[in-house]
Amino acid sequence: MAFTRRRPCGILLLSLLAASGSLSLAATGPGDVAVFWGRNKDEGTLREACDTGTYTTVIISFLRGFGHGAAYYSLDLSGHPLAGVGADVKHCQAKGILVLLSIGGPPNTNTGAGAGYSLPSARAAADLAAYLWDAYLGGSRAGLRRPFGDAALDGVDLYIDQGGVDGHYDELARRLYAYNRSYRGRLGVTLTATVRCAYPDPRAQAALATGLVSRVHVRLYGDLKCTWSDREAWEKWAAAYPASRVFVGVVASPEADKDAYMFQKDLYYNVLQFAQKAPNYGGLMIWDRYYDKMNHYISSS
Repeated sequence: MAFTRRRPCGILLLSLLAASGSLSLAATGPGDVAVFWGRNKDEGTLREACDTGTYTTVIISFLRGFGHGAAYYSLDLSGHPLAGVGADVKHCQAKGILVLLSIGGPPNTNTGAGAGYSLPSARAAADLAAYLWDAYLGGSRAGLRRPFGDAALDGVDLYIDQGGVDGHYDELARRLYAYNRSYRGRLGVTLTATVRCAYPDPRAQAALATGLVSRVHVRLYGDLKCTWSDREAWEKWAAAYPASRVFVGVVASPEADKDAYMFQKDLYYNVLQFAQKAPNYGGLMIWDRYYDKMNHYISSS
């Protein structure tokens, strides 16, 4: 599985901490760095993100419209042209970088027909799973357009911030994971979830209960603040899902969330030095490539 490739998060933060005059960070534990891409056309191409050498996972975001029938599957890449994205996906994968598609995202302000997303029934979940498989993953279907051409993404991230708590995302997870039978021993569909920091996240709970979600990205930011401190919130998630790799999700700039932004030194001393001791610590999740590029939070380019 591509996502098992690891690198020390400490190394990535070392130069940043040294530059700020703080104590140097040792490579204290394994960890990947995941970044969301697709939220600002000024962030550069997917290929450029992968060529920084910083990220081990890039999460394309978002498939924003689903659950309203076949006519309303909508991909929102914030003005990025689709031409070339497929070639960039293959370029990233050739470097050993996992490329996922995130579905859902923050509530959509568009109120037109088919706006937003939901999974009101098991049938809707089955339809979405089949669509994702045939349009973005390893499948194909006559007459169905593949936005990224023949490039097959590595999996799906569930970023569910809209709709009721009774969405059928557990059925979606089971349907998507079942496609792994087509891959003869290797994982073809990796499932991850990006959750709110306060445990539990009711919208993600059913999907996580399937045991099929291999990574959990815990957002230590957002409009709903953590019920506990950032560290305590993260530790509750790590303890609840010991079989999943659990990531520390942070914003890369105060422009993204000034109240939740942590300087690199604070991130290490308040969260990472403790999180890295957990056996299922996975690494960092960065929101997002645009803010990281502008603020050089993790990436130098």
